[in-house]
Amino acid sequence: MEQEMSDVVIEFPRSYPIKVIGESVPGFLEQVLEIARQYDATLSLDKVTERPSRKGNYHAITLEFWATGEPQLKALFEDLKTCSAVKMVL
Repeated sequence: MEQEMSDVVIEFPRSYPIKVIGESVPGFLEQVLEIARQYDATLSLDKVTERPSRKGNYHAITLEFWATGEPQLKALFEDLKTCSAVKMVL
């Protein structure tokens, strides 16, 4: 029998990649980092990659985040979505 995605158990704590896509506005990376560091004080720039879209209108930021559990991740995702420049959190 195939295992469904909802049945997959992720063990915490662990390094967890989070991608934040948003408008290319001044201070976008700083806003994302300020929010994320509330949940992972160890988050440093060497755990962050940033990539502009082809036309430069958007930025994709990937964080190697230290996740302690689902409640922490859900709260982080909700806080990131309150940032006006954020369009998507994956």
